[in-house]
Formats: sequence, C-alpha cells, structure tokens
Amino acid sequence: MEYLSVRETAEKWKISVRMVQQFCTQGRIPGAQKLGKFWAIPADAEKPQDPRVVRKRGAELPSTSSLLDHTNLMPLMNTPFQPGQGLAAVEAMAAGPQRDIATAEYHYFTGKPEAAAKEAEPYLTSSDMGARLSACLIYAYANLSIGEIQWAKFALGELNAVLTAAGEQSPQLKAAAAFIAAAGAVLLHLPLPDGLPATQDFLPRLPSGLRAFALYVQAHYLYLKGEYGPSAGMVEATLAMGAAAYPIPAIYLHLVAVMDYMSLKQTEQAKAHLLAAWETARPDDLIEGFGEHHGLLGGMLEAVIKPGWPEDFKHIIDITYRFSYGWRRVHNPETGHDVADDLTTTEFAASMLAARGWTNQEIADHMGISLNTVKRYISIAMEKLHICRRQDLKQFMLL
Repeated sequence: MEYLSVRETAEKWKISVRMVQQFCTQGRIPGAQKLGKFWAIPADAEKPQDPRVVRKRGAELPSTSSLLDHTNLMPLMNTPFQPGQGLAAVEAMAAGPQRDIATAEYHYFTGKPEAAAKEAEPYLTSSDMGARLSACLIYAYANLSIGEIQWAKFALGELNAVLTAAGEQSPQLKAAAAFIAAAGAVLLHLPLPDGLPATQDFLPRLPSGLRAFALYVQAHYLYLKGEYGPSAGMVEATLAMGAAAYPIPAIYLHLVAVMDYMSLKQTEQAKAHLLAAWETARPDDLIEGFGEHHGLLGGMLEAVIKPGWPEDFKHIIDITYRFSYGWRRVHNPETGHDVADDLTTTEFAASMLAARGWTNQEIADHMGISLNTVKRYISIAMEKLHICRRQDLKQFMLL
C-alpha cells in the first residue's frame, strides 16, 4: 500500500498539517500508522467529515410532532448498576445507538475524552434525537478537554438549536432538549439558554436516572446563586428518593453537596459526601466529575483523596488541568468573569478558601499543610494574578 506523509496529505486535502495530525491522533483516518514520531497515511484515505459542516448541508431536525424515545438519551446515565459493573452494563445494551452512546459516556466519565469524542461524532446529526442530543453534550465536553474549543462551541450551539426548534408541539423532545441544554449551560456556569422551560415543566417527562441528573443540574444552579442550604437539601432529598441507584447522577449529586457544605463550612458533611461519591466512582474509575469540580470542592480532594489514594489523585489533577483549560476558554469570554487560569490546582484550592473568608490557619488545618505553606500558596497566587489585597481574589475564583 502507498502511504503519504502528514504534509503531503494536508496538501492533498487542502487543510492544515495540524488538522491532519489531529485526525490521526483521534483515530479518524482508517489505516493511519504512527512510525516513531511521524504518521503514515494511506494514499487512498478519504478526508474525514467535519461535523461542523454537516448541519450546513441540510441535516435538519426531524418533525417535532413525534414523541422522543428516551432509549438513546444518555443511556448509561439512566442505568442503575452496581459499582464496578459499569462496563458490563454498557456491553449488555442493544447493539447500535444505545450501546454506542453508552460507550461514549463510559469513556467520557472515565477520563478518556478522545475516545468519547470519536464515538459521539457519528451521531451529531442523527435523526434519532435521543442519540443526537446525547452526542452533542458528550462531544462538547470531551472537546473541552481535548482543547478543540470551536468544536465544543459548535456542539453547545446544536443543543440550543434543538431546544429552539422543538417548540411546544413535542413535549417529550422539549423536555429532553431542555435537560441537555441546561446541563450544557450550568456546568459551564453560563446563562441559561433562551426558551428553557421551568424545571417542573420538563422534569416529570424524564426517566428516573435522567431526572436525578437534572436535579443535580438544578442543585448546581442554586449553588451558583449562593443558595447553598436549598441546594444541599435538594441533593439530600434526591439521594433519599433512590438516585443513589444510578451511579453517574449519584456521583455528581454528592459532589455538589460537597460544594454546598464547604461553602457553609460544614466540613464533616462535605467529607461524608466526597467519600460517598468516591466509593461509587472508584470501582469503575468514573473520576471525570472529580476533575471537573476540583476548583469548587474547596480543597477537599487535597484533604481526603490525596493522602489515601495518591495515584488516583494525580489522575484527577491531570483531568482537572485538561478540562479547566477548555472550560475557561468558553466560560471566560462568554461571561466576562476572568476565572484564573495560571494557578496550580493547590494554589487555586487555597485561594478559593481564602476568597470564601477562611483564615490561613483554617485552610492549613483543612488541607493538612503548614501555615507557612498556605501563606506561600496564597502569596504566589496573588503575585500571579497581579493583585495586592486578599479580598481581590474573589474576582478570579469560582464564587
């Protein structure tokens, strides 16, 4: 077989060398082989489709008068399984969109965004709206971690487009689109999209597992409004009503409870929820959520996970750096809130607590480090952020 270099392929397809390299690393060119530091690409390989262009070629929404089948709407999120049985739950699903979307979910929530994006991509313009909405959400968040910000924005835009197109004629589709669009916005701390119905209007139309995750989204939204008590109460009630049977929603519910209780300085309750999330997540390595929420957890990962599970902690921090880079590239320009992007995770955690009014001694006791180390972290953070007053940390934190 004849092979071409990356540069030769780029010239043939009339795209950049960087784009060809990305196609190779994402596994989107069948037969491409890595030889040392270089890629060899079959001469007859076809240029992968850019999903951002497909919509422009006329892939429109199906009729909104039909009801949506929830089978392919975030199926793994909506599946109860015992911790450690996540992959088995995926493999037990029907072959086709359901299993494909569930596989993309599994890879995303286990911190493998490249695989998740690749698996979600074929469904970005699917006529099956459950699969399509799921693919757009997974693709958006996976591309944040990959650093493909424009593709992430494309997928988020698709979510809002479906929500707008759903109108009032298809309550099931409207509910599904509202659920996914709200998740896309709230987790990025963005304003809620136009046309989003009230939670009580779409929540009853969702199946149990998705309803539990929707309540996590609502609790997270209350947290962002500073309503920590009501947010924690919503989490506790949701878990008590059976959400704990659905591992992915349960993990995220516990994590927002950690955020709430740390904001209320109720550290024992926060620790209990963190450990509950960890016990649910660790058997399947469902640790993506811990990396996503690191900056909001008030140093709890450093205080609890790092001493007991140092290797897992390193993996979580790797996820944090990748995800937060993309998160800020969407969040900061959209909101004008310049969340700090040049601090280490430990500097950010200490600064976050300081911005919430914790004393240096309280931070030291909580994070299990010396008072001088806390002072050094905060001093370095303030120097990096070019501020002189401790109270000015607030404008760069997730408050």
